[in-house]
Amino acid sequence: MRGLTALTTALLLTAQVLTPTARALEPLPEDTFSLPCTAAVLMERESGALLYAKNEYQHLAPASVTKVMTLLLVTEAVESGSVKAEDTVTASRRAASMGGSQVWLEEGERMSVAEMVKCVAVVSANDCAVALAEHLAGSEEAFTARMNERARQLGLQNTHFSNCTGLFESDEHYTCAYDLAVMSRELLSHAFIRPYTSLWMDSIRDGAFGLTNTNKLLRFYPGCTGLKTGFTTRAMFCLAASAEREGTEFIAVILHADTSQERFDAARTLLDYGFANYESITPAVGELPRLAVTLGAKESVGLCCPSLGKLLLKKGQSGAFSARAELPESVSAPVEEGQRLGLLRLCVGEECVAELPLLALEAVERRSFGDIWLSLVRTLCGAQA
Repeated sequence: MRGLTALTTALLLTAQVLTPTARALEPLPEDTFSLPCTAAVLMERESGALLYAKNEYQHLAPASVTKVMTLLLVTEAVESGSVKAEDTVTASRRAASMGGSQVWLEEGERMSVAEMVKCVAVVSANDCAVALAEHLAGSEEAFTARMNERARQLGLQNTHFSNCTGLFESDEHYTCAYDLAVMSRELLSHAFIRPYTSLWMDSIRDGAFGLTNTNKLLRFYPGCTGLKTGFTTRAMFCLAASAEREGTEFIAVILHADTSQERFDAARTLLDYGFANYESITPAVGELPRLAVTLGAKESVGLCCPSLGKLLLKKGQSGAFSARAELPESVSAPVEEGQRLGLLRLCVGEECVAELPLLALEAVERRSFGDIWLSLVRTLCGAQA
């Protein structure tokens, strides 16, 4: 329990000091693959490691892949409690008139938040996306402002939305392959959304209206977990695809492919590369040593470190993994709980692949002058005896 308390305290301290750092993997050269699209990205979900990039920052129209951000805001609202999955959403006249991909909402029709999320995730329903936006923010315009604010919070410098669907395009509605991968990564970090993005077929209206996912990889690609397709004549065929096998999940973003099949083939190529060449491990650091404390009420202090989570390695490297603690010979009291005392290097062979700060597991007070004097007297008396 004391260890958990220390770790909690430590994680609340300065992020720059305590955040684990992992080495950046070098993305493959753009010409490694002949992908039939304008832009593409392959990213490992947990670490955010960028493994392949082609025109990753180019401003492009995203079509309905826009809804990755729409779903993210709705998901965060549900998980924060500001709305409930079972809350009822009433379709406005505007929502019912959207067109494009839809479930043919009628003005005044009522569905739960969860049912509308399912429609957006599975069949890219524009009418449900607008109904959800209006329910959460009062209007699509206000919701779109939240989308742009969330993009800024995520550090996305090449994204701006003018609506929540991607159906209506303008020069003010754009993103890039890298930003879409980051949005997708954030969306997939939420447990609420995963049952919907991974659905191949379902229904609404008590089974009267069938839903089949526009993402064909869910049926044909083992481990596919989502995520979102899109098409307009300006954006062409777009896709944010995700798949997980043996605890490793990758995100492939494809923008502006000429045909629907080409976007799926391009995503498959990138995902296949990821699964063939990388694996995730949970680092086992073993038992940490204690560090001697000079002039402390205790002779030593225990150590802990924040979790790195999973570590992405090239296949075959896990057997050469080791953890090496770098510590001074001692530390002077007082020691604060959560104080940074050293560094834990995670290595593959001689290469350092990640670093973790080593933190004090408990506080150690400095000995008083009286305690030091009494200890000295006892030592002298023992020597004379």
